[in-house]
Amino acid sequence: MPLYMDIHTIADGVKIDDVAQAHKADLQKQGEHDVNYLRYWVNEAEGKVFCLVEAPSAEAAATVHREAHGLVADEIFPVQEGS
Repeated sequence: MPLYMDIHTIADGVKIDDVAQAHKADLQKQGEHDVNYLRYWVNEAEGKVFCLVEAPSAEAAATVHREAHGLVADEIFPVQEGS
């Protein structure tokens, strides 16, 4: 399954607790689209959120975010995992 990293920019900053709630919503919705949200990272001060996801396509990953909470990523990149 392809691996993607998406990047969200929240103009007014973001709280990790809010991201945790959005991630829970993703987990509830992801099975409908054969997507697996694996991890996320947050920079509260800069308003940045990074999500690592296995998905059949970038569009499938974006669809989960859109349907789960409406916070679609600004960019989605295919990535390969290293050590």
